[in-house]
Formats: sequence, C-alpha cells, structure tokens
Amino acid sequence: MITNIGGWRTMSFGEDGTAQRTEAAEQGSTAMRLNQLPADGPASSPGGTSKLVSTPAEKNAAAGTIDNELLTSTKKAGNHADEANTGAVGALSGWATAGALKKVQTTWDGQVKTLMGRLSKERDGLKGTAGTLSGVDSARRSELYGIKTPSAFDGYQ
Repeated sequence: MITNIGGWRTMSFGEDGTAQRTEAAEQGSTAMRLNQLPADGPASSPGGTSKLVSTPAEKNAAAGTIDNELLTSTKKAGNHADEANTGAVGALSGWATAGALKKVQTTWDGQVKTLMGRLSKERDGLKGTAGTLSGVDSARRSELYGIKTPSAFDGYQ
C-alpha cells in the first residue's frame, strides 16, 4: 500500500506489494535510483581525482616555505607585538588597563606558541609524507619488477 507521510510516498512491506511496484514502474520515477556510474571514472568522489596531487619535491618545497618564511615571520610578528605591548604596559603602570594588557600579552604569547607548534607539525608532516611516499613507491616498484611473468620461452633456457 502506498501512503503519503509528510509529503513522501512510502510503501508498506506488510503485503505482497506487486500492484504498488507496478504503479511505481509506470510512473517512471528515477529520483532514488542509480542508473549509471559517473563518466569521470569508477566510484570517484565529488570533485575528486584519481591522481596524486603533489610530488615529494612539491611537499619538500612546501615544508621549506613553512620553515623559511612562515615560522620566521610568525616569530618576528610575535616578538614585535611583545615589544609594543611591554612598552604600553610600562606607560600605563598604575592604571587598570596595564593589568588587562598583561592578560592580553599572555593570551597572545599562547596563541603564537600554538601557531608555531602547528606550523612545525605541518612542516614535519610534509617532510615525512614526502619520504614515505617515495619509499613506498620504490618498494612497490621493486616488488613488481621481481614478479616473473610466464613466457613461451621459459622451456628453452
């Protein structure tokens, strides 16, 4: 029996359902049916690709950018803020604002430390992944080259 529940047509499973299946087939609805695989390949994810999007050299270059630019700039910006805030705390000594600025400084230092740690982990992950991918690729190539395929000439050795 086909019923409407909240605007959705549903079929009960308590009976044979032959008439209902026939009615549904006559309507030709394909809203909930997969007719074919996407043309861009088997079981690809939305927007996905089957190719590796970066090489070990690109991963090492990205790790170098983190190491030489981002970490350096982040540390420099953190130090600059420390110097400016320390001067402001001294100038406002005796005011309630000085205590608030000290609290802001502590929070800022914690955030800079967290960001530096995160950047370092990303850098290390990129370097590790580049090495792992190269090692796995080399190992698989060696395994595949070690497989001997049968040949008609094997009996003539």
